[in-house]
Amino acid sequence: MRNTIRHLFLALVIATLAAVTSGTAAAVTVAPRPLPVQSISPAGGALVGIAHPVTVRFAAPVADRARAERSVSVGDLNGTFSWHGDSELVWQPTGFLPADTPLTVTVGNVHSDFRTNGGTTADADMSAHTFTVNVPGEGSRVIPASMGKPGRETPVGTFPVIEKDRSITFDSRTIGIPLSDPEGYLLDGEYAERLTWGGVFVHSAPWSVDSQGYENVSHGCINLPPDDAAWYYDNVSVGDPVTVHW
Repeated sequence: MRNTIRHLFLALVIATLAAVTSGTAAAVTVAPRPLPVQSISPAGGALVGIAHPVTVRFAAPVADRARAERSVSVGDLNGTFSWHGDSELVWQPTGFLPADTPLTVTVGNVHSDFRTNGGTTADADMSAHTFTVNVPGEGSRVIPASMGKPGRETPVGTFPVIEKDRSITFDSRTIGIPLSDPEGYLLDGEYAERLTWGGVFVHSAPWSVDSQGYENVSHGCINLPPDDAAWYYDNVSVGDPVTVHW
């Protein structure tokens, strides 16, 4: 009897070892921990324009970018990803976000709820020297404008408004022009909407009113008459698109 028990025990041990070495034993799967998120933009409760990107800042550098991208969803919308450094991921919608719509950004187990506005857009035509603003439900407003002069052309493309400034100082040194240069300037500006971090704005420009609607004389910005610039400032949201073309 004692030998029988011993044989059964040995047989059980051998079978267990065989199962482990052959890979048939049940494996323990450990789910990867969610990537820690520092912030999401748009922030919860924000009202933004239809071209507003979604920016996720992770709390630490991300080694597996594909995994990070898979963790991000914006409703059921399609978009493309780009990275700014190792910890900032930007999602840009394919086309525009739907207007007047609540949306949720989900990053792993973190989320942010925001809403889009009615879909205000602007069209800067450098050939016609016009800046046309379309506010849904209110029609279009065609504004005389002056864009970047030869050699300092306003970049072509669609740009979301990044930020708004009621007053601002324009300093040519920020775009690589010394104040001592004949092209240098240091000006107090008003009603400004930033389009690029490289220094392109839509703004009031009383100094170029005579050229607005006729020729491009700026250093790359979109110059508007003061009253129209104030109106645009009051009606534009961060994230509203501005399309620049010839």
